Amino acid sequence: MSLTCMPALFLGHGSPMNVLDDNDYTRAWRRLGEALPRPQAIVVVSAHWYTRGTGVTAMERPQTLHDFGGFPQALYDTHYPAPGSPALAQRLVELLAPVSRRAR
Repeated sequence: MSLTCMPALFLGHGSPMNVLDDNDYTRAWRRLGEALPRPQAIVVVSAHWYTRGTGVTAMERPQTLHDFGGFPQALYDTHYPAPGSPALAQRLVELLAPVSRRAR
């Protein structure tokens, strides 16, 4: 695949159990990851947060949040140590400022 810039994608995560399962859904995610070039960064927009304004996480090592209940312990034991980028987070706040008075 030849790209001049990375695509913007909407990826619904489905059931949290997909983290542990091997199924058509998880295999499709894997194929997508193999088809795209490795990004320098990934910006995730989440509907799980209800806030006034726009919040941007700016940590070197954001924690995995388990914002659900009633699943097997193996799911709660799963952590994804995604690297963060405070510099990129600050740049996003600057880019959002004209459209979100409360970007922080």
